[in-house]
Amino acid sequence: MSPDDCTLAIKVVPNASKTEITGWLGDSLKIRLQAAPQDGKANKALKVERKQILLESGQFSPQKRIRIIGLNRSEVLILFKIKDIHG
Repeated sequence: MSPDDCTLAIKVVPNASKTEITGWLGDSLKIRLQAAPQDGKANKALKVERKQILLESGQFSPQKRIRIIGLNRSEVLILFKIKDIHG
């Protein structure tokens, strides 16, 4: 992993009434998506290019571990307008 990448644990809630990042749920970032969980629609909804997302685990689970390539943790938190879980 490059220092310019960020790995996050996320909990995805597909088919929500609106797309939003609701904040932290334990150590996971909770993301509600209006999009269906298919064909990269979730990536488009989050305005992240498909090639920037590497799914490390959880392909068929709402609990996932993803790597965002080219953005470090601070940049990801700023992009998604969320506070770091660790302060």
